[in-house]
Amino acid sequence: MRAVLYVLFIGAIAQGAYLEALYLPSVRFSELGFTEFTQTFVLATCCAMLIYIRQVLKVWPTVTLLLLAFMAASLVREQDHFLDNYVAGNTWKVLVALIILPSLFWVVKQRQHFLEEFTHYSNTFAFGLFTAGVLTTYIFSRLYGRQDFWRAVLEESYSGTFKSVAEEVVELLGYSLILIATLELLLLARRIYKARQLST
Repeated sequence: MRAVLYVLFIGAIAQGAYLEALYLPSVRFSELGFTEFTQTFVLATCCAMLIYIRQVLKVWPTVTLLLLAFMAASLVREQDHFLDNYVAGNTWKVLVALIILPSLFWVVKQRQHFLEEFTHYSNTFAFGLFTAGVLTTYIFSRLYGRQDFWRAVLEESYSGTFKSVAEEVVELLGYSLILIATLELLLLARRIYKARQLST
């Protein structure tokens, strides 16, 4: 059943990008468009789920802290346009550093706990899907969205819009995979939490 819902969700975001291109010409694939807004919503949802897993269910707190830091940093990075224009230049970099550095310090300090937790997490479907999402968003989308690539494909017909659309939509796909992975982690964490409750 969940697999069907995931297929429908991926189809919905693809359709959303298509409708954005058709009916939102003034903001399509910009910071105010459907794709960017959905990226922000997906990342915020991932952060909320990870906070719940860590603070309420208390499952794999060191691993989930690192995942939360990564997702929160990504969320801040997606707001770079607004932060740079309405707060100050490079604000997002400062905020990302304030998120990542303390989290890394804590994970290193608790590295034994992290390694124990990661041994379990790395053998889950959630981890595999999370890895696929990260590779899609942070590796493939960057390479696929290269200006040189699209200049070679389109030649004289090249426009910067093609590059932006390609990169942003693939990014959204990657974030969506991460969202599904985080949901799978949440469901797994709930099972672990309930098992703990029954054993006490």
